[in-house]
Amino acid sequence: MSLEYALINDTSWQSQTEWQTPDTPFMSFAFWQALTDTGAIGEQAGWLPIFILVHRVDDTTDSTDTLVASAAEDTLQPVAVMPVFIKGHHRGEFVFDHAWAEAYARYGVDYYPRLVTSSPYTPITGQRIWLAKGETLSEDILKIAMAGIDDIAQQVGASSWHGLFVTPGLASIATTSMSTEIDVELAIAAQESGVESAAIELPIFERQGCQFLWQNKDLLNDSKPFADFDAFLMTLRAKKRKTIRAERRKVAEQGISCQRKCGDAISDADWKAFYHCYVMTYAVRGQQPYLTVDFFMALAASMPEHIMLAQALDASGEIIASSLFLYDKPDSDSIDVDNNTTLYGRYWGALGEYDSLHFELCYYQGIEFAIEQGLMSFDPGTQGEHKLVRGFIPTTTHSIHRIYDPRFVPAIGDFCTRDRMHMAQYRQQAFEALPFNADNMPEFDGKDS
Repeated sequence: MSLEYALINDTSWQSQTEWQTPDTPFMSFAFWQALTDTGAIGEQAGWLPIFILVHRVDDTTDSTDTLVASAAEDTLQPVAVMPVFIKGHHRGEFVFDHAWAEAYARYGVDYYPRLVTSSPYTPITGQRIWLAKGETLSEDILKIAMAGIDDIAQQVGASSWHGLFVTPGLASIATTSMSTEIDVELAIAAQESGVESAAIELPIFERQGCQFLWQNKDLLNDSKPFADFDAFLMTLRAKKRKTIRAERRKVAEQGISCQRKCGDAISDADWKAFYHCYVMTYAVRGQQPYLTVDFFMALAASMPEHIMLAQALDASGEIIASSLFLYDKPDSDSIDVDNNTTLYGRYWGALGEYDSLHFELCYYQGIEFAIEQGLMSFDPGTQGEHKLVRGFIPTTTHSIHRIYDPRFVPAIGDFCTRDRMHMAQYRQQAFEALPFNADNMPEFDGKDS
Protein backbone atom coordinates (compact mmCIF):
# COMPACT_ATOMS: atom_id res chain seq x y z
CA MET A 1 0.00 0.00 0.00
CA SER A 2 1.23 3.49 -0.80
CA LEU A 3 -0.06 7.01 -0.20
CA GLU A 4 -1.48 9.26 -2.90
CA TYR A 5 -3.50 12.48 -2.86
CA ALA A 6 -6.59 13.86 -4.55
CA LEU A 7 -7.77 17.47 -4.74
CA ILE A 8 -11.41 17.97 -3.72
CA ASN A 9 -13.48 21.16 -3.91
CA ASP A 10 -16.24 20.15 -1.47
CA THR A 11 -16.63 18.33 1.83
CA SER A 12 -17.79 15.00 0.41
CA TRP A 13 -14.66 13.41 1.94
CA GLN A 14 -16.15 13.83 5.42
CA SER A 15 -18.47 10.86 4.86
CA GLN A 16 -15.79 8.54 3.44
CA THR A 17 -14.51 7.32 6.81
CA GLU A 18 -14.62 7.97 10.55
CA TRP A 19 -12.47 10.92 11.59
CA GLN A 20 -10.75 11.65 14.87
CA THR A 21 -12.15 14.40 17.06
CA PRO A 22 -10.04 17.53 16.38
CA ASP A 23 -7.82 18.97 19.09
CA THR A 24 -9.71 22.29 19.21
CA PRO A 25 -13.31 23.32 18.40
CA PHE A 26 -11.96 25.46 15.53
CA MET A 27 -11.20 22.41 13.40
CA SER A 28 -14.54 20.75 14.06
CA PHE A 29 -16.71 20.13 11.03
CA ALA A 30 -19.48 22.16 12.68
CA PHE A 31 -17.27 25.25 12.98
CA TRP A 32 -16.20 24.99 9.33
CA GLN A 33 -19.77 24.39 8.18
CA ALA A 34 -20.85 27.57 9.97
CA LEU A 35 -18.07 29.49 8.19
CA THR A 36 -19.16 28.05 4.84
CA ASP A 37 -22.91 28.48 5.26
CA THR A 38 -22.58 32.14 6.30
CA GLY A 39 -20.11 33.12 3.58
CA ALA A 40 -17.11 33.64 5.85
CA ILE A 41 -15.16 31.27 3.63
CA GLY A 42 -15.68 30.82 -0.07
CA GLU A 43 -14.81 32.67 -3.25
CA GLN A 44 -16.71 35.84 -2.32
CA ALA A 45 -14.84 36.10 0.99
CA GLY A 46 -11.47 35.57 -0.68
CA TRP A 47 -11.00 32.27 1.16
CA LEU A 48 -11.40 29.71 -1.66
CA PRO A 49 -10.93 26.23 -0.17
CA ILE A 50 -9.43 23.12 -1.71
CA PHE A 51 -9.10 19.93 0.34
CA ILE A 52 -6.13 17.61 -0.13
CA LEU A 53 -7.28 14.06 0.57
CA VAL A 54 -4.44 11.66 1.39
CA HIS A 55 -5.41 8.03 0.91
CA ARG A 56 -3.83 4.60 0.69
CA VAL A 57 -3.91 2.68 -2.57
CA ASP A 58 -3.13 -0.92 -3.40
CA ASP A 59 0.11 -0.95 -5.43
CA THR A 60 -0.61 -4.47 -6.70
CA THR A 61 -3.69 -3.57 -8.77
CA ASP A 62 -3.47 -3.43 -12.53
CA SER A 63 -5.04 -0.16 -13.64
CA THR A 64 -5.40 -1.48 -17.21
CA ASP A 65 -7.92 -4.05 -15.99
CA THR A 66 -11.26 -2.23 -15.68
CA LEU A 67 -12.74 -4.64 -13.17
CA VAL A 68 -9.61 -4.68 -11.02
CA ALA A 69 -9.29 -0.90 -11.18
CA SER A 70 -12.92 -0.51 -10.10
CA ALA A 71 -12.32 -2.80 -7.16
CA ALA A 72 -9.23 -0.81 -6.22
CA GLU A 73 -11.27 2.40 -6.15
CA ASP A 74 -13.65 0.72 -3.72
CA THR A 75 -10.77 -0.09 -1.38
CA LEU A 76 -9.22 3.39 -1.28
CA GLN A 77 -8.55 4.16 2.36
CA PRO A 78 -8.78 7.83 3.41
CA VAL A 79 -5.96 8.71 5.80
CA ALA A 80 -5.89 12.48 6.21
CA VAL A 81 -7.20 15.76 4.79
CA MET A 82 -5.43 19.13 4.72
CA PRO A 83 -7.36 22.30 3.86
CA VAL A 84 -5.73 24.87 1.58
CA PHE A 85 -7.14 28.30 0.76
CA ILE A 86 -6.36 30.29 -2.37
CA LYS A 87 -6.13 33.90 -1.20
CA GLY A 88 -5.51 37.30 -2.69
CA HIS A 89 -5.20 39.11 0.64
CA HIS A 90 -3.94 38.66 4.22
CA ARG A 91 -7.12 39.39 6.18
CA GLY A 92 -8.03 37.12 9.07
CA GLU A 93 -4.63 35.42 9.35
CA PHE A 94 -2.65 37.07 12.23
CA VAL A 95 0.76 35.98 10.92
CA PHE A 96 1.96 38.88 8.85
CA ASP A 97 3.92 38.61 5.62
CA HIS A 98 3.16 42.06 4.22
CA ALA A 99 6.89 42.80 3.94
CA TRP A 100 7.30 39.78 1.68
CA ALA A 101 4.49 41.04 -0.57
CA GLU A 102 6.18 44.46 -0.71
CA ALA A 103 9.49 42.86 -1.68
CA TYR A 104 7.79 41.02 -4.54
CA ALA A 105 6.13 44.25 -5.66
CA ARG A 106 9.46 46.10 -5.72
CA TYR A 107 10.78 43.50 -8.14
CA GLY A 108 7.64 43.64 -10.26
CA VAL A 109 6.58 40.09 -9.28
CA ASP A 110 3.08 39.02 -8.28
CA TYR A 111 2.76 37.82 -4.69
CA TYR A 112 -0.89 36.91 -5.21
CA PRO A 113 -2.49 34.49 -5.24
CA ARG A 114 -0.93 32.77 -2.26
CA LEU A 115 -1.93 29.59 -0.46
CA VAL A 116 -2.84 29.38 3.22
CA THR A 117 -3.59 26.48 5.55
CA SER A 118 -5.22 27.69 8.74
CA SER A 119 -8.38 27.83 10.77
CA PRO A 120 -9.83 31.02 9.25
CA TYR A 121 -9.96 34.13 11.46
CA THR A 122 -8.58 32.09 14.36
CA PRO A 123 -5.10 32.71 15.82
CA ILE A 124 -5.24 29.53 17.89
CA THR A 125 -2.57 26.81 17.73
CA GLY A 126 -3.94 23.43 16.69
CA GLN A 127 -3.85 20.63 14.19
CA ARG A 128 -4.19 21.61 10.55
CA ILE A 129 -4.77 18.11 9.20
CA TRP A 130 -7.84 16.01 9.89
CA LEU A 131 -6.82 12.41 10.57
CA ALA A 132 -8.86 9.24 10.12
CA LYS A 133 -9.38 7.13 13.21
CA GLY A 134 -6.32 5.05 13.99
CA GLU A 135 -3.94 7.32 12.06
CA THR A 136 -1.03 9.38 13.39
CA LEU A 137 0.52 12.38 11.68
CA SER A 138 3.73 11.18 10.02
CA GLU A 139 6.43 12.39 7.68
CA ASP A 140 4.94 10.28 4.87
CA ILE A 141 1.47 11.81 5.26
CA LEU A 142 2.85 15.33 5.36
CA LYS A 143 5.04 14.80 2.31
CA ILE A 144 2.07 13.62 0.27
CA ALA A 145 -0.02 16.57 1.50
CA MET A 146 2.82 18.93 0.52
CA ALA A 147 2.89 17.36 -2.93
CA GLY A 148 -0.78 18.28 -3.21
CA ILE A 149 0.00 21.85 -2.09
CA ASP A 150 2.75 22.10 -4.70
CA ASP A 151 0.28 20.84 -7.32
CA ILE A 152 -2.25 23.54 -6.41
CA ALA A 153 0.48 26.21 -6.42
CA GLN A 154 1.52 25.13 -9.92
CA GLN A 155 -2.06 25.22 -11.22
CA VAL A 156 -2.97 28.66 -9.85
CA GLY A 157 0.47 30.29 -10.05
CA ALA A 158 0.74 30.83 -6.28
CA SER A 159 3.81 32.59 -4.93
CA SER A 160 3.88 30.74 -1.62
CA TRP A 161 2.19 28.51 0.93
CA HIS A 162 1.70 29.39 4.61
CA GLY A 163 0.70 26.99 7.39
CA LEU A 164 -0.44 29.18 10.29
CA PHE A 165 -0.56 28.45 14.02
CA VAL A 166 0.43 24.83 13.44
CA THR A 167 1.29 22.46 16.27
CA PRO A 168 4.95 22.11 17.31
CA GLY A 169 4.80 18.52 16.08
CA LEU A 170 3.72 19.46 12.57
CA ALA A 171 6.31 22.25 12.43
CA SER A 172 9.04 19.84 13.51
CA ILE A 173 8.11 17.20 10.92
CA ALA A 174 7.90 19.79 8.15
CA THR A 175 11.19 21.55 8.87
CA THR A 176 13.26 18.43 9.59
CA SER A 177 11.97 16.23 6.79
CA MET A 178 11.86 18.98 4.16
CA SER A 179 14.89 21.06 5.04
CA THR A 180 17.16 21.36 2.06
CA GLU A 181 19.94 23.63 0.85
CA ILE A 182 18.69 25.13 -2.37
CA ASP A 183 21.00 25.83 -5.29
CA VAL A 184 19.40 29.12 -6.29
CA GLU A 185 20.98 29.42 -9.73
CA LEU A 186 20.12 25.83 -10.58
CA ALA A 187 16.54 26.27 -9.32
CA ILE A 188 16.08 29.48 -11.33
CA ALA A 189 17.40 27.81 -14.45
CA ALA A 190 15.09 24.85 -13.87
CA GLN A 191 12.03 27.07 -13.51
CA GLU A 192 12.93 29.12 -16.57
CA SER A 193 13.23 25.92 -18.58
CA GLY A 194 9.69 24.94 -17.59
CA VAL A 195 10.34 22.47 -14.79
CA GLU A 196 7.33 22.32 -12.46
CA SER A 197 7.76 23.76 -8.98
CA ALA A 198 6.98 20.40 -7.41
CA ALA A 199 10.06 18.93 -9.11
CA ILE A 200 12.38 21.56 -7.61
CA GLU A 201 13.77 20.96 -4.16
CA LEU A 202 12.35 23.83 -2.08
CA PRO A 203 12.70 24.16 1.71
CA ILE A 204 10.04 24.85 4.29
CA PHE A 205 10.85 27.74 6.62
CA GLU A 206 9.58 28.19 10.16
CA ARG A 207 8.57 31.39 11.85
CA GLN A 208 7.78 31.68 15.53
CA GLY A 209 5.61 34.05 17.49
CA CYS A 210 4.56 34.59 21.07
CA GLN A 211 1.18 34.41 22.73
CA PHE A 212 0.26 34.56 26.39
CA LEU A 213 -1.55 31.61 27.98
CA TRP A 214 -2.88 31.19 31.50
CA GLN A 215 -2.22 27.87 33.24
CA ASN A 216 -4.52 26.34 35.83
CA LYS A 217 -1.63 25.02 37.89
CA ASP A 218 -0.96 25.82 41.55
CA LEU A 219 2.76 25.14 41.98
CA LEU A 220 2.46 25.53 45.75
CA ASN A 221 -0.14 22.75 45.83
CA ASP A 222 1.56 19.94 43.86
CA SER A 223 0.63 21.67 40.56
CA LYS A 224 -3.04 20.92 41.15
CA PRO A 225 -5.71 23.16 39.57
CA PHE A 226 -6.57 26.28 41.55
CA ALA A 227 -9.41 26.03 44.07
CA ASP A 228 -10.71 29.51 43.18
CA PHE A 229 -9.69 32.92 41.82
CA ASP A 230 -8.19 33.99 45.15
CA ALA A 231 -5.94 30.92 45.12
CA PHE A 232 -4.63 32.08 41.75
CA LEU A 233 -4.09 35.61 43.05
CA MET A 234 -1.98 34.28 45.91
CA THR A 235 0.60 33.06 43.36
CA LEU A 236 1.24 36.66 42.27
CA ARG A 237 3.42 39.25 43.94
CA ALA A 238 1.54 41.48 46.38
CA LYS A 239 1.60 44.55 44.13
CA LYS A 240 0.07 42.64 41.20
CA ARG A 241 -2.61 41.11 43.44
CA LYS A 242 -3.52 44.59 44.60
CA THR A 243 -3.72 45.87 41.01
CA ILE A 244 -6.06 43.10 39.87
CA ARG A 245 -8.33 43.48 42.89
CA ALA A 246 -8.46 47.24 42.26
CA GLU A 247 -9.44 46.68 38.62
CA ARG A 248 -12.27 44.38 39.63
CA ARG A 249 -13.52 46.90 42.20
CA LYS A 250 -13.51 49.66 39.58
CA VAL A 251 -15.93 47.65 37.46
CA ALA A 252 -18.31 47.19 40.38
CA GLU A 253 -18.02 50.85 41.39
CA GLN A 254 -19.33 51.83 37.94
CA GLY A 255 -22.53 49.92 38.73
CA ILE A 256 -21.54 47.10 36.38
CA SER A 257 -22.23 43.44 37.14
CA CYS A 258 -21.07 40.41 35.16
CA GLN A 259 -22.64 37.06 34.41
CA ARG A 260 -21.77 33.97 32.38
CA LYS A 261 -24.04 31.80 30.26
CA CYS A 262 -23.28 28.54 28.46
CA GLY A 263 -24.74 26.70 25.50
CA ASP A 264 -28.53 26.54 25.31
CA ALA A 265 -28.89 29.05 28.15
CA ILE A 266 -27.79 31.76 25.70
CA SER A 267 -30.96 33.22 24.15
CA ASP A 268 -31.48 34.80 20.74
CA ALA A 269 -31.65 38.17 22.50
CA ASP A 270 -28.27 37.46 24.11
CA TRP A 271 -26.77 36.71 20.72
CA LYS A 272 -28.14 39.90 19.19
CA ALA A 273 -26.80 41.93 22.10
CA PHE A 274 -23.43 40.21 21.76
CA TYR A 275 -23.27 40.95 18.04
CA HIS A 276 -24.09 44.60 18.61
CA CYS A 277 -21.10 44.77 20.96
CA TYR A 278 -18.89 42.76 18.60
CA VAL A 279 -19.59 45.08 15.66
CA MET A 280 -18.53 48.06 17.77
CA THR A 281 -14.94 46.75 18.04
CA TYR A 282 -14.68 47.15 14.26
CA ALA A 283 -16.78 50.29 13.91
CA VAL A 284 -14.41 52.34 16.09
CA ARG A 285 -11.66 51.50 13.57
CA GLY A 286 -13.84 52.18 10.56
CA GLN A 287 -13.95 48.50 9.57
CA GLN A 288 -16.54 45.84 8.84
CA PRO A 289 -16.52 42.66 10.94
CA TYR A 290 -15.35 39.40 9.38
CA LEU A 291 -18.24 37.37 10.78
CA THR A 292 -22.01 37.78 10.67
CA VAL A 293 -24.63 37.30 13.33
CA ASP A 294 -25.78 34.26 11.34
CA PHE A 295 -22.37 32.69 11.90
CA PHE A 296 -22.67 32.97 15.66
CA MET A 297 -26.25 31.71 15.59
CA ALA A 298 -25.03 28.71 13.56
CA LEU A 299 -22.42 27.97 16.23
CA ALA A 300 -25.10 28.21 18.89
CA ALA A 301 -27.21 25.64 17.03
CA SER A 302 -24.47 23.18 16.07
CA MET A 303 -21.94 23.23 18.94
CA PRO A 304 -23.55 24.79 22.05
CA GLU A 305 -21.55 22.51 24.36
CA HIS A 306 -18.41 24.45 23.41
CA ILE A 307 -19.72 28.00 24.01
CA MET A 308 -19.58 30.39 26.98
CA LEU A 309 -20.75 34.00 26.83
CA ALA A 310 -19.69 36.53 29.47
CA GLN A 311 -21.89 39.61 29.74
CA ALA A 312 -21.54 42.96 31.50
CA LEU A 313 -24.74 44.68 32.60
CA ASP A 314 -25.22 48.25 33.76
CA ALA A 315 -27.23 49.28 36.83
CA SER A 316 -30.49 49.05 34.86
CA GLY A 317 -29.73 45.50 33.69
CA GLU A 318 -28.91 46.44 30.09
CA ILE A 319 -26.09 44.51 28.39
CA ILE A 320 -23.25 46.94 27.68
CA ALA A 321 -20.46 44.50 26.78
CA SER A 322 -20.04 40.86 25.82
CA SER A 323 -17.17 38.43 25.43
CA LEU A 324 -17.52 35.09 23.65
CA PHE A 325 -15.42 32.05 24.55
CA LEU A 326 -15.16 28.54 23.15
CA TYR A 327 -13.84 25.66 25.19
CA ASP A 328 -12.84 22.03 24.79
CA LYS A 329 -15.04 19.10 25.61
CA PRO A 330 -12.61 16.19 25.15
CA ASP A 331 -13.77 12.64 24.67
CA SER A 332 -12.13 9.27 24.09
CA ASP A 333 -11.77 9.97 20.36
CA SER A 334 -9.84 13.21 20.85
CA ILE A 335 -6.38 13.39 19.32
CA ASP A 336 -4.87 14.65 22.58
CA VAL A 337 -7.26 13.93 25.42
CA ASP A 338 -4.81 14.76 28.21
CA ASN A 339 -4.12 18.29 26.99
CA ASN A 340 -7.41 19.02 25.24
CA THR A 341 -8.91 21.15 28.03
CA THR A 342 -8.51 24.78 27.06
CA LEU A 343 -10.69 27.86 27.19
CA TYR A 344 -10.36 30.14 24.15
CA GLY A 345 -11.19 33.83 24.35
CA ARG A 346 -12.32 34.85 20.89
CA TYR A 347 -14.68 37.82 20.36
CA TRP A 348 -15.37 40.90 22.48
CA GLY A 349 -17.09 44.24 22.24
CA ALA A 350 -18.50 47.06 24.36
CA LEU A 351 -20.97 49.84 23.69
CA GLY A 352 -18.80 52.45 25.37
CA GLU A 353 -15.63 53.09 27.36
CA TYR A 354 -15.64 51.60 30.84
CA ASP A 355 -12.68 51.56 33.19
CA SER A 356 -11.09 48.07 33.45
CA LEU A 357 -14.10 46.32 31.91
CA HIS A 358 -12.05 44.72 29.13
CA PHE A 359 -9.76 43.10 31.69
CA GLU A 360 -12.72 41.85 33.72
CA LEU A 361 -14.80 40.46 30.90
CA CYS A 362 -12.04 39.03 28.69
CA TYR A 363 -9.54 37.79 31.31
CA TYR A 364 -10.82 37.53 34.87
CA GLN A 365 -14.20 36.05 33.92
CA GLY A 366 -12.33 33.56 31.74
CA ILE A 367 -9.96 32.59 34.54
CA GLU A 368 -12.86 32.06 36.93
CA PHE A 369 -14.67 29.91 34.38
CA ALA A 370 -11.57 27.81 33.64
CA ILE A 371 -11.11 27.16 37.36
CA GLU A 372 -14.77 26.22 37.82
CA GLN A 373 -14.71 23.85 34.83
CA GLY A 374 -11.32 22.33 35.61
CA LEU A 375 -9.89 23.47 32.27
CA MET A 376 -6.12 23.31 32.34
CA SER A 377 -5.34 26.41 30.27
CA PHE A 378 -6.85 29.63 28.94
CA ASP A 379 -5.82 31.10 25.59
CA PRO A 380 -7.19 34.67 25.51
CA GLY A 381 -6.18 35.37 21.90
CA THR A 382 -3.30 36.88 20.01
CA GLN A 383 -0.97 39.74 20.99
CA GLY A 384 -1.14 41.95 24.10
CA GLU A 385 1.64 42.33 26.63
CA HIS A 386 -0.98 43.56 29.10
CA LYS A 387 -1.88 39.87 29.48
CA LEU A 388 1.63 39.14 30.72
CA VAL A 389 1.32 41.17 33.92
CA ARG A 390 -1.97 39.41 34.71
CA GLY A 391 -0.42 35.96 34.89
CA PHE A 392 -0.51 34.83 31.26
CA ILE A 393 2.70 32.99 30.38
CA PRO A 394 4.62 33.61 27.11
CA THR A 395 4.23 30.61 24.81
CA THR A 396 5.69 29.88 21.39
CA THR A 397 3.54 29.77 18.27
CA HIS A 398 4.68 28.23 14.99
CA SER A 399 4.02 28.87 11.32
CA ILE A 400 5.64 27.20 8.31
CA HIS A 401 6.17 28.63 4.84
CA ARG A 402 7.19 27.52 1.35
CA ILE A 403 8.31 30.05 -1.27
CA TYR A 404 8.01 28.98 -4.89
CA ASP A 405 10.17 31.61 -6.59
CA PRO A 406 13.78 30.54 -5.86
CA ARG A 407 15.02 34.11 -6.28
CA PHE A 408 13.33 35.05 -2.99
CA VAL A 409 14.17 31.89 -1.04
CA PRO A 410 17.57 32.97 0.41
CA ALA A 411 16.36 36.36 1.67
CA ILE A 412 13.14 35.02 3.18
CA GLY A 413 14.99 32.09 4.71
CA ASP A 414 17.45 34.50 6.32
CA PHE A 415 14.58 36.64 7.58
CA CYS A 416 12.91 33.61 9.21
CA THR A 417 16.16 32.61 10.93
CA ARG A 418 16.74 36.10 12.33
CA ASP A 419 13.06 36.43 13.27
CA ARG A 420 13.17 33.20 15.31
CA MET A 421 16.22 34.47 17.20
CA HIS A 422 14.47 37.76 17.92
CA MET A 423 11.33 36.00 19.14
CA ALA A 424 13.34 33.70 21.41
CA GLN A 425 14.91 36.76 23.03
CA TYR A 426 11.51 38.42 23.34
CA ARG A 427 9.97 35.35 25.01
CA GLN A 428 12.77 35.22 27.56
CA GLN A 429 12.39 38.91 28.35
CA ALA A 430 8.63 38.46 28.65
CA PHE A 431 9.11 35.49 30.93
CA GLU A 432 11.35 37.51 33.22
CA ALA A 433 8.55 40.10 33.54
CA LEU A 434 6.01 37.59 34.84
CA PRO A 435 4.27 38.73 38.05
CA PHE A 436 4.49 35.46 39.99
CA ASN A 437 6.13 35.22 43.37
CA ALA A 438 9.29 33.13 43.60
CA ASP A 439 7.54 29.95 44.78
CA ASN A 440 5.12 29.96 41.85
CA MET A 441 7.42 31.04 39.02
CA PRO A 442 7.12 28.48 36.19
CA GLU A 443 10.30 27.13 34.64
CA PHE A 444 11.60 28.63 31.41
CA ASP A 445 13.51 26.01 29.46
CA GLY A 446 14.15 28.09 26.36
CA LYS A 447 12.64 25.48 24.06
CA ASP A 448 10.66 26.40 20.97
CA SER A 449 7.54 24.49 21.89
